[in-house]
Amino acid sequence: MEDSFVYEAKGPTLIIHLPKEFDHHNCRNLRYETDLLMAENYVSRIIFDFTRTRFMDSSGIGVLLNRYKQMRGSRGSVAYYGAGRQVKRIL
Repeated sequence: MEDSFVYEAKGPTLIIHLPKEFDHHNCRNLRYETDLLMAENYVSRIIFDFTRTRFMDSSGIGVLLNRYKQMRGSRGSVAYYGAGRQVKRIL
């Protein structure tokens, strides 16, 4: 579980619990899995949970920006919580 994404749907909200390392190795999975979840469900809000995340690279930032633009285009919203000092510095 430490290196995988956990998805939690609560109505129109999709909560994504991010792994310890959010980098180019797992960004493709997040992109693919969230595309499927968003196609199957009405998602108007995405919340990224950084509680477990200790490392994020530019690929992670790219996915976050992509999801932000996607939600903004459909009048949805994106939020995050649980970011530690290092992740906040990157954000």
